[in-house]
Amino acid sequence: MTYAYYPGCSLLESAQEFDVSVRAVMNALGVELEEIPDWTCCGASAAEPVSRLMNYALPARNLAIAEEKLSGLDVLAPCSACYLNLLKVNREVFGNRELHDEVNKVLGVSGLAYTGSVRVRHLCDVLLNDIGPDNIAAAVVDGLEGMRVAPYYGCQILRPYSVFDDPRKPKSMEPVLKALGAEVFEWDSGNRCCGASLMMGHRDVALHSVGSILSAAAEADVIVTVCPLCQMNLEAYQDQLAGAGVKHVPVIYLSQLMGMAFGFGEEGTQLNKNLTVTAGVRKDFADKVWAQETVPEHGGDVTDVEP
Repeated sequence: MTYAYYPGCSLLESAQEFDVSVRAVMNALGVELEEIPDWTCCGASAAEPVSRLMNYALPARNLAIAEEKLSGLDVLAPCSACYLNLLKVNREVFGNRELHDEVNKVLGVSGLAYTGSVRVRHLCDVLLNDIGPDNIAAAVVDGLEGMRVAPYYGCQILRPYSVFDDPRKPKSMEPVLKALGAEVFEWDSGNRCCGASLMMGHRDVALHSVGSILSAAAEADVIVTVCPLCQMNLEAYQDQLAGAGVKHVPVIYLSQLMGMAFGFGEEGTQLNKNLTVTAGVRKDFADKVWAQETVPEHGGDVTDVEP
């Protein structure tokens, strides 16, 4: 099983733990990832306000390269924003002849063209529908029995295109979590918006969203997500929200949790990069899954966040 891998910008910078753990987990599951050569930023949320054409041409370039260099492979995009940006090329450019011609005219400057043959896949989709819970369970070394895990999906893998999950009641992570031996924490906030980039311009609104989500997960042992922006919003402002009575909850990536169950140590899970995974939390994790060395109280410092 082989995929054309699109890591995107966040996974090589602020969310390196996501990239490292995805690669390690896929390798353990016998999945080969061939990184798209010479990939570039897909534009995420930044391109659309600047240029409608750029908003399509940037992700289309990566798909065109995959179509040419990795023909026949589905593109795996773990980052939810990247997944949505790549997916919307297939959904909005094709069937619109004028827009398709405009996009290919831009790509033609680099000797590229995109015909729309590449299927864009998200990590949750691949884990559930290609690999399957049985194969995931077979790779488990240290099961997560007794760990209550709250699956947080966010917006971008659910809306506006409901490809593999129900945006009103998403469930795609649950079979994976159960295959790891974890207990799925039942809640109705897994599809709520975390505030996304509102944290930059309307922080009070975003903090309210984050606080509501964290409060809903207060009795969970950990929140798992698949979106770098969601992970950052839910994690980086917990010290600030603690003054309002919001309880700290560890927020990690699904692939990090899988790495724990697969018996990976620090190298494969990169839990030292998570701000909310304190020494005490990691000891709790270690008691359940694997022995871990002593670590600093924080993987990073969030005390300098301005209100």
